[in-house]
Amino acid sequence: MLSVVIQAGGQSSRMGEDKALKPFLGKPLIQRVIDRLLPIAHEMIVTTNRVEDYAFLKESNPASALDLNLRLVPDLKPGRGALGGLYTALASASMPYVAVAACDMPFASASFMQGALQLMIREGMDVVLAKTEEGYEPFHAVYRRETCLPAIESAIQADQWKVISWFPAVKVRQLSPGEFKSFDPQGLCFWNLNTPEEFVEAERKAEQVTHHT
Repeated sequence: MLSVVIQAGGQSSRMGEDKALKPFLGKPLIQRVIDRLLPIAHEMIVTTNRVEDYAFLKESNPASALDLNLRLVPDLKPGRGALGGLYTALASASMPYVAVAACDMPFASASFMQGALQLMIREGMDVVLAKTEEGYEPFHAVYRRETCLPAIESAIQADQWKVISWFPAVKVRQLSPGEFKSFDPQGLCFWNLNTPEEFVEAERKAEQVTHHT
């Protein structure tokens, strides 16, 4: 029922290296994100234009008893930025609902995605996402594939670039701070890492969270 898509398409310019592959507490950051979301996935996909660099994920994440083969998918709309990446995520998925997460979110939350999915089904929404002080969080959100995919495709054809440019065409459920905090009490799931300093800080925080749970 739920495809989980991890997006590994960014440039990592501020990091100076591919942040998805940078070790985080001893394993590549993207592997941590996969591990955190795997329990809710009926399908796991990583979108990347450097499939060879991520091939190790197929070996380290063999098919489970659910026959959950991890797939690596390159950009279907090259050069279309983040919106093209979101199109690729939804177009590659085979399940009716798609949870999308960026590869640089070490606290990606399965409980947030599950809570958002339940709201989506109960209220008949097409997109369920949070809006924080930074704005909308489309890369830690849940989408209904059937309605969102054509809306995104239309936006791309109309030469729109903003990730949320197509939102008026679908039913969007914006989570209140109280709602998304109930799914993610630590308030860390939207934290994406852009610098070596943030990496160090996040590792420290992850060790604290582990220590207190």
